[in-house]
Amino acid sequence: MSTPNGARRRPKHEEHEEHENHERWLVTYADMVTLLMVLFIVMFAMSSVDQKKFAALKEGLAAGFGESDSILEGNQSIHDQPGEEPLGPVGPQISTSGMSPEDQLLVSQAVDKVNRLQRERAYSEAEAEVKRLDEVRDALMAALEARGLERDVKTSYDERGLVVSLVSRHVVFEADVATLTERGREVVDTLAPVLREISDPLEIDGHTNQVPVKPKYYATDWDLSAARALTVLRRLNEVFTIPADRLRLAAFGHVKPLMDPSEPGSQAINKRVDIVVLSSVAAETAQLLPEAAGQEKPADTGSHTDTDTDTQTPTTETETDTENAHAEGAHP
Repeated sequence: MSTPNGARRRPKHEEHEEHENHERWLVTYADMVTLLMVLFIVMFAMSSVDQKKFAALKEGLAAGFGESDSILEGNQSIHDQPGEEPLGPVGPQISTSGMSPEDQLLVSQAVDKVNRLQRERAYSEAEAEVKRLDEVRDALMAALEARGLERDVKTSYDERGLVVSLVSRHVVFEADVATLTERGREVVDTLAPVLREISDPLEIDGHTNQVPVKPKYYATDWDLSAARALTVLRRLNEVFTIPADRLRLAAFGHVKPLMDPSEPGSQAINKRVDIVVLSSVAAETAQLLPEAAGQEKPADTGSHTDTDTDTQTPTTETETDTENAHAEGAHP
């Protein structure tokens, strides 16, 4: 057949429908079987332990770390006795056996120098942390001074950070219960806005004095100290919206007095709640915080020493205030 212009038209070829390959799943299945086979081969290889090579590895690791290889022999515990302190960090030990006295002296001097430099670095970091926490303390005290409440708290440092103790010649908690008085609420409400602005975690510690708790309200002083700490924690969280993930609670009963319980006025001081601004520095640095703050070591009673020596006992303005402080302290 020809077209009007004389060209011949090519005959059309019919396109046949492509046959569907119903066996494609075999390829995927074969790949899966191959992977499973490889997995089982690897698992079998891992389960076959060469005892000689394992023993050589064990001895090599023990020699490299300078420790006995008994820890790798499958003992049930790495402690000789239950309840002992965990092992210290594993590190190479320098053996001076076989060295001349001169070389031993050089090694000893080098080790002492390294230890001294490490402590100097940790102390420098502790000083910087104390300086930062001092700014928090100054802001807290400024807020209290603006409302005439600066004598209602004491500040100190321990290995945890800055400790703000709610100790006052006024009643902070009702006797034998965990309810804040109006004065106590005023102190907490003054501290809370400053604490909300910082990012450090806070620990609320509850304490009682040595006076036995009346079982009518709480079974033990542990219960009372925990309830008082919880009262302050909930106020910080629920009233002042300090995030819950920044808050934690601890109760100490009467076992961590701020003053020696045998001293006059100690009952009013030891009955308290501490708000601790927790530091995030390394443990080695944290141990130096009290020293970096120029703070003396705590007494044997486990108390915290205040940075201001003129606030070791309740500040009183009149003899009547002193009598009130002693009377209020007669309750746990």
